[in-house]
Amino acid sequence: MFSPITPEEWSAVRLSLQAAGFAVLASLPAAVAMGYLLARGRFSGKWLLEVAVNVPLVLPPVVTGYLLLVCLGRRSPVGAMLERVAGLRLAFTWWGAALAAAVVGFPLMVRAIRLGFQAVDPRLELAARGLGAGRWRTFFTIALPLARRGVLAGGVLAFARGMSEFGATIMLAGNIPGQTRTIPLAIYSLSNRPGGLEQCWRLVALALVLACAALAASEWLEHRGARHERP
Repeated sequence: MFSPITPEEWSAVRLSLQAAGFAVLASLPAAVAMGYLLARGRFSGKWLLEVAVNVPLVLPPVVTGYLLLVCLGRRSPVGAMLERVAGLRLAFTWWGAALAAAVVGFPLMVRAIRLGFQAVDPRLELAARGLGAGRWRTFFTIALPLARRGVLAGGVLAFARGMSEFGATIMLAGNIPGQTRTIPLAIYSLSNRPGGLEQCWRLVALALVLACAALAASEWLEHRGARHERP
């Protein structure tokens, strides 16, 4: 028999949406700038920048979370300064969950945005510059609008990755009910209770639906963009 979602499960859903959504919004400007730089930039050491951006893709999420905790925990110089100056504590708060989601989702967002900019004909930007448009105006009126589907696809992928983040989140934000316990952490906690495996199915089903919807939206945006670019 169907049983309604419990308040604890709703809390996990809310925190997952909150952390993943904020992570995408906060990291999107940097991802757009990095995607454009990697798509159009021609400079020595570019491969080092690409490696640095993509490290979270290959690094175990627990290691990523550990490094974030070491760098931004309350005992670290940066973490102590943030708490003293701005009153912002990242470790073991939902802000930490959002930061973990942003870091692990950033490479996926940059990759999609980079492909979006690479699909834009650079001659259009050169023509705009030749007609007197400045660098910034050309970017905001030509490059960015034409690459918008790549930007949207990257945001969707990063959001889905943030919703599914576990390792970095549990290291940096912990597993605090009602504060940092996202959907993956809630599933983990339920599975460790007696009879908890039978209680996980609602959150597992919801996670599957959200992940499939995000992937479908990303694929639709990319295929639609490719279709519009064909002569």
